[in-house]
Amino acid sequence: MKLRNVSKEELYRCSYGCAGCASVLAVRLTLKVLGRNSVFVVPANCISTVSCYYPQAPFFVPMTVMAFAATGAALCGISAGFKRRGREDIHVVGFSGDGGTADIGIQSLSGAIDSGYKFIYICYDNEAYMNTGIQRSGLTPYGATTSTTPSPCFENRPKKDMMRIVAAHDIPYAATACTSYPLDYMQKVEKASKVNGPTYIHVLAPCPTGWGFPPERTIEIGRMAVESGMWQLMEFEGGEFRITHTPRRRRPVAEYFEAQARFRHLRLEEIEAIQREIDASR
Repeated sequence: MKLRNVSKEELYRCSYGCAGCASVLAVRLTLKVLGRNSVFVVPANCISTVSCYYPQAPFFVPMTVMAFAATGAALCGISAGFKRRGREDIHVVGFSGDGGTADIGIQSLSGAIDSGYKFIYICYDNEAYMNTGIQRSGLTPYGATTSTTPSPCFENRPKKDMMRIVAAHDIPYAATACTSYPLDYMQKVEKASKVNGPTYIHVLAPCPTGWGFPPERTIEIGRMAVESGMWQLMEFEGGEFRITHTPRRRRPVAEYFEAQARFRHLRLEEIEAIQREIDASR
């Protein structure tokens, strides 16, 4: 699928995001596809924090900051309002972090999908509550340390499988993406925008601050996640899952772990066990 009408205009710029922030990049790429006919709902997260400095606002489209747990409910209300006014050309977009999606906001997301209203729910996943001190979330990967799982203790639960959770709702369209693969991500945003119903995109957004790597390596780290099998690019449509990108090179997961401070406590036998699990799932 080719991208059409991608704008050169920057509709999100001059935020206070950290150097190398992939979440900021995800917002920019989203707006390049959707353009000015967009309304954003952003709950408590990194994006709302780096965007809301009076009198500056980096969003050049309407944006409302919503309660942590209420992104899905707000999307339904705004979408219903535009439908009532005959403005179904407006893209109603939720932009929530992993904690606000998989933990605090999961009930609202579930209800929103069931409502059937048209919206795009984007979960930018930096795999912890980065804005409030790098606490673990339901999407923190097994083996990672956070401020609430200090070394030598590490996260001992697997990431919630949000794709299967939203697929269980029989959602019309869902996809995973990564900011290190911008064309793949933008194509999926464009595809979601054409669906007359609820859609969900889960984009991996590497975080230099929380993951422990230099800011200039953000794109590289995202590619390593996909190439090692720690993250897969896929779609769910018509009741079926489909892989959208198969890496030409398979990296050992040890290379991905070695590049980040949050995994450096892992012993060789623990890394080998994770590698065996990844190999078994391919």
